[in-house]
Amino acid sequence: MSDDDGGRKNLRMPDEDEVFAEVTDMLGANRVRVRCADGQERTARIPGRMQKRIWIREGDIVLVEPWDWQDEKADVVWRYEKADADQLREEGHIE
Repeated sequence: MSDDDGGRKNLRMPDEDEVFAEVTDMLGANRVRVRCADGQERTARIPGRMQKRIWIREGDIVLVEPWDWQDEKADVVWRYEKADADQLREEGHIE
């Protein structure tokens, strides 16, 4: 018997300077276009530590950290698996 509460996982949530975003377009050169939860479209950069280890596709839910000096750009800091993204939608964190 387990103490499982319906398959809920503790997911990584955004810090104070991070926002949820959905990948809308692959731009090449380790860049993607994202639509952020704050309503902005940004160009996000995939950092080197994620490039060959984590594959990002259109429609994926990611966490991005907008740049302080250029608000139209951001860095991808985390990608959610499909099941994790579905859980975030069920809990009302994203649409």
